[in-house]
Amino acid sequence: MTAGEVREQAVAAPAAPPPPRRDVAGSVRGAAERYGLIVAWVVVVVVFSVLRPDTFATMSTVRLILSTQTVILLATLGLMLSLAVAEYDLSIGAMVGFGGTLLAVLNGVRGWQTGAAVVVTLVVCTLFGVLNAVLSVYVGVQSIIVTLGTGTLLAGLTLAVADSKVVTGLSPELVTAMTKPLLFSIPTPFYAGLLLTAVLWFVLQHTPLGRRMVFVSENREVARLAGLRVKRIRAGALIATATLGGVAGIVLAGTNGAANPQAGSSYLLPAFAAAFLGSTALIPGRFNAWGSFVAVYFLVSGITGLQYLGYAGWPEQVFYGSSLVIAVTLSHLAGRRRLSGLG
Repeated sequence: MTAGEVREQAVAAPAAPPPPRRDVAGSVRGAAERYGLIVAWVVVVVVFSVLRPDTFATMSTVRLILSTQTVILLATLGLMLSLAVAEYDLSIGAMVGFGGTLLAVLNGVRGWQTGAAVVVTLVVCTLFGVLNAVLSVYVGVQSIIVTLGTGTLLAGLTLAVADSKVVTGLSPELVTAMTKPLLFSIPTPFYAGLLLTAVLWFVLQHTPLGRRMVFVSENREVARLAGLRVKRIRAGALIATATLGGVAGIVLAGTNGAANPQAGSSYLLPAFAAAFLGSTALIPGRFNAWGSFVAVYFLVSGITGLQYLGYAGWPEQVFYGSSLVIAVTLSHLAGRRRLSGLG
């Protein structure tokens, strides 16, 4: 081939396509969706720090927020697992109250050893999770109805077990384990919750089980036809939610040194608000562990700031309720955009 022929072929050859231009607007929008909640958290902290520099903007407030809200974090992480497979567990608040009360009765009233009381409490809570799973997954009753019923049942059993009284007398070793300061004067339960968040993040994002849970939540029938054990995955998520609710109850009782049989109901709305709000962050449209972690402490920071401003009682319900409505809406929109993008 002559040099002229080579030049002619080079001229005739189609030019390489230009590199695709980066969609700047799309990138900015994606970053805003992923990190918007973190930015909002920072803004909330800055605003309340300016308004109350002598109280809110102190290390004592940071320790207070991180030390006292582990129960909500554990309940939210447990609830997140059920929501990740499109199951709604309305018994999570009652499970927290029941777990704490049962532990207090066994350990503080009956005199059981701490280890035995903890194990029995977790086993009983897990069995209620099995009940939820059997009725929802294998019998076919919607989980929102089943767990509404079991939650009411648990609330009644909690009052019966405690004789409608605050239960005290927990062993000092349990109270010490839950309240003894560790790094930065923050107790052990916070670091346990942080570790659990990291573990659940790894499971949901980097293991086959996590991918299967996403597949199940998107379309159960397609997942079943693909060979996934859909019922086992759904049942396992509901059981895990109940077990973590029991763990949260144990932490609640140990931290307070007592158990209030009516305390469980106050954890239902915060757990749902944080779980749905967390699904709008980091991985928009999908329930995820770190998003839930950020959402819990964003909400708690806002509530604490309002309390420091002198607002107590009703603002907490308004804050959690409005956050849940907004979070559900944003999560729905993010999930719809993600599905349309896949299509």
